Formats: sequence, C-alpha cells, structure tokens
Amino acid sequence: MEKKTLIIGASEDPSRYAHMAAVRLHKHNVAFVPLGLKMGTIEGESIVTGKPDLKDIHTVTLYINPKRQPEYYDYIISLHPKRVIFNPGTENDDFAKQLENKGIEAVEGCTLVMLGSGIF
Repeated sequence: MEKKTLIIGASEDPSRYAHMAAVRLHKHNVAFVPLGLKMGTIEGESIVTGKPDLKDIHTVTLYINPKRQPEYYDYIISLHPKRVIFNPGTENDDFAKQLENKGIEAVEGCTLVMLGSGIF
C-alpha cells in the first residue's frame, strides 16, 4: 500500500530530523513531499512552500512545534490523510483531538523509529 507522506518542516539541512526522515522514506521507497519555509531539494524532491494542492497524501508527519501548527490545521485536514504523526517535540493534544474527530488517526511517534522497526 502506497503511503505517500507529506513532511511539514522539511529542510535541506542534513542535521534536521525532517531531512533524515525524507532520506529514510526515500530509502524505503515511500513517496514523499517535503514542505518547508525555504525552497531546495532533498533526495531529488523539491521542497515546496506554502500550502500546495496535493492529492493522495496518506500520512502527514510533523516537524514543526505546536505553536506553529495552528496555521496548518485546516490545510492538513483538507488533505484528508489517513494519519498525522506527531514526532517528538510536536505533540499537540488539541490538534490531535480535532484530527480524531475528523476520522484522521493522530499518532504520537517518531517517523524514523517507525520506519526502522517496520511499523510505518
């Protein structure tokens, strides 16, 4: 099953966890869309900015702190993902409840660990 993943908080900086997640998704042959504040590329994929109209997003993985998340609430919900992963430091109970009320699974976890352990 294809689990096309939107990475919110993507960066070309290889020391950032969002970058590491993109590399690992690529290694596991999972299609991904990196979304960040600055344009660039990761593993051959262009970093998009803003709130582009995307289709077939299965998973959204968050790498932005809870204070920055509200501007993305409606956007993420509009993508109709199956799940949203709140990576360490991004946990947000209020948004998780909104997602669950819309039938979107909210997961507190680590994308890197999930990929490494085969539970992604």
